[in-house]
Amino acid sequence: MLTAAGVTAPDGNELAAFQTGLWGAFLRELEQRQPGGLHNAWVSFFTYEPAVGAAIFADWVAALPNLTWRWGHCPRAVRRAGERVIGVDFDHLSVDAQLTIDGTELGDVLALGDIPYRWGWEAQSQWQEPSAPKSLSDPTDPLAPAINQYPVQSPTWVVVMQDYGPEETAPPISSTGSQASFSGAWEGYGPEQFLNYGRLPGHRFMINWPQQGNDYGIGLERLIESTSARYGYWQEAKAHSQEFAHTIQAELGARYGLAEGVFPELEGTPGGGAFALYPYYRESRRLIGLTTVSERDILPISGGQVAPLPVKAEGVVDAIAIGNYPNDHHYPGFDMPLAPIAIRWGGRWTGTPFTIPYGALVPATIDGLLACDKNISVPHIANGATRLQPAVLGIGQAAGAAAALCLHQRCQPRQLSVRSLQQALLQDKQAPAMVVPCFDLLPTDEHWLEHQQAYLHNPQTYPRHGFTYSSHKMGNFPSVLSPTAKTFRGQYHQGENNSHQLICPEEDNIDQTLALVSVSPQATNQLTHATSGRTLAVQGIHNRGGGWILVNGIQTIN
Repeated sequence: MLTAAGVTAPDGNELAAFQTGLWGAFLRELEQRQPGGLHNAWVSFFTYEPAVGAAIFADWVAALPNLTWRWGHCPRAVRRAGERVIGVDFDHLSVDAQLTIDGTELGDVLALGDIPYRWGWEAQSQWQEPSAPKSLSDPTDPLAPAINQYPVQSPTWVVVMQDYGPEETAPPISSTGSQASFSGAWEGYGPEQFLNYGRLPGHRFMINWPQQGNDYGIGLERLIESTSARYGYWQEAKAHSQEFAHTIQAELGARYGLAEGVFPELEGTPGGGAFALYPYYRESRRLIGLTTVSERDILPISGGQVAPLPVKAEGVVDAIAIGNYPNDHHYPGFDMPLAPIAIRWGGRWTGTPFTIPYGALVPATIDGLLACDKNISVPHIANGATRLQPAVLGIGQAAGAAAALCLHQRCQPRQLSVRSLQQALLQDKQAPAMVVPCFDLLPTDEHWLEHQQAYLHNPQTYPRHGFTYSSHKMGNFPSVLSPTAKTFRGQYHQGENNSHQLICPEEDNIDQTLALVSVSPQATNQLTHATSGRTLAVQGIHNRGGGWILVNGIQTIN
């Protein structure tokens, strides 16, 4: 998702407290390596070039002395000894393994190994999910059109476009002859805001647009039907994105064309150049695991701002990864009504923080295997929140640590003590990972580990509002200033729904009215207690695509 599939505007876990583990390490590397910075778009606080992200992962792989990396091989068969996976056969090699981790985009190992999985929708009666359909067969059910047409969420074939300049003409983008209608794609946004949605450095745009855009949901059963059927879907999905790019150029101007050299040209792939190497999959085959993360597990506690912790019958908290993205489903031409899990934070909307339990990675009946992508044990509805890139990185980190511990302790995944896994994640020497989400518990806090362990051992003390500290104590913590932060002066106004604006002098050569947003608890606390009408000096980063200043700290002038 983060590189070859081209989704270089990741969603979720954007708050400073949640930038931990491999996700936090990835962001720190991006900040160091990406020319032009990460603050370009309004859909995400982090946009970057795919090659920069790919180089980070490649360097991490190269630095590991005990890892053999092979690419370009498709799994063709899974070998089992009774109820245990013992290896995987590929095109030109076979691997014997005590433990196998399925990190495929569509859960292919689950299917090859006859490991029980789910595909498609579930009725409300199964997990009492408020957003699930009451019936899968009732044609009068409001969700019937989506159920009948979309067994899973629609993928998108990402394409990257380039602004060649107001006086330039980009190479023409040929039409594929598709009859797809993109009418109204940027209605309600306007062309500039539409392009700024996924703006990348270097005047480029990630085109991954849900409204009459390049989501492609025709014949989704082909994704798990056969290799040839899947490739047939690929060709159509890519052609659909090319037609959308053609429409953008035709309607918004010849200055916009396909970007060059974004993705490598790989033989045998329909991507390359401006097109991602394969689709951005939002949903997979989904494991039937020891634990299933339902929609009720990601909704906020009554009267609170966090989801309930996954506490097992014996009182053990099973949490091993965190997410906080609002539940989001993609079905072209159909708007999915979902129970709200979005909350206001730092002048904008974010999602209710929730946790992924270890049991969702472990098959209910099969040994020798762990799941670690969108294929974890989750229903169709809750997948809309658990599928996001930062959460998947956390799930992958937990799966890797669990596999290592199982080998060290000579046990199967279902026998592993989750507390030993939690300690390994919390005390990882290179990328310690938060497992209990708290809005104000920053990785730099000297008491970070202490508080995480306390909530794990005494879950009843976990605050339903999600704050470890009082606002007074939080305000005493120093803000972490970005090296690219600047100072902006203007008159502050607090708007409706806890929004914040800075009215800047016209001579400052920036937009006169800028939104103020924050991902840090300190800056958010300062914004909340600022007085409308006062003149402020705001330290932060100006994001022209988002029309905001990402605030690090503020000072009252008068």
